Amino acid sequence: MKPELADYPSIMSASVRQYLFGAIFFAVGVYQAYIRDYLEFSLYAVAGLAFVVNALTLEPKLSAFKRPLVITAWILIAAASVLFLYLLQFKL
Repeated sequence: MKPELADYPSIMSASVRQYLFGAIFFAVGVYQAYIRDYLEFSLYAVAGLAFVVNALTLEPKLSAFKRPLVITAWILIAAASVLFLYLLQFKL
């Protein structure tokens, strides 16, 4: 009998992927700071922080702080969006 794809356990859960994306964004942000492009650094740093805070909302130990974490995540997402639009307008 041939095993189905659903029979294999997921290698990476949704929360682990969010932490991974946050780390990737932080790494790109550190590179942008290294080349002294601080506008793009702020964009990547805020976006990475938004991914990490969003992943923290799924942690069971932090369920008492879920509401403030969700509010913080949405504020960071909005800030990253504004920074992205600013970057598009003034860096091109």
